[in-house]
Amino acid sequence: MKTIKTLLLFLVLSVGIQKTFGQTYKFEAIGFSVLEKDNKGAWGKWSDLQAVNIVITLDTDKNRIIVYSKEIQLYEIQNYEQKQDNETDEIYPFVCKDIDGEPFTISIITRKNQDNRKQLYINQKNVIIVYNIVNFPDKEIKAKK
Repeated sequence: MKTIKTLLLFLVLSVGIQKTFGQTYKFEAIGFSVLEKDNKGAWGKWSDLQAVNIVITLDTDKNRIIVYSKEIQLYEIQNYEQKQDNETDEIYPFVCKDIDGEPFTISIITRKNQDNRKQLYINQKNVIIVYNIVNFPDKEIKAKK
């Protein structure tokens, strides 16, 4: 009986500890722009920045990034790359795959020289989408100022 209690306690503690390591980060996209390759494989020009109000979640428990646009974009995180930090940018890259299984990179970038503006880049083979993002608490704080 004592062994069962010990095993049960270990099971409860291990499940509790696992849950504390994962987190969900929530952002709001306030603008986006798209860059596409043409038929010859050359990159075109960035589209005009469009204002949006889209929720984006980074769920480290389920290893996924979800963009809640008109067409929900679900990306499975394959690998959490090492943070890159330089004079102008702080970059958190993720190796992901889309619904077709194609690998690509999603990066959350903080632009240090631009009032710490945050952007999310989805860098796929033939298209790059950039979202200007804010944390939900940041949006509330800015609204109060």
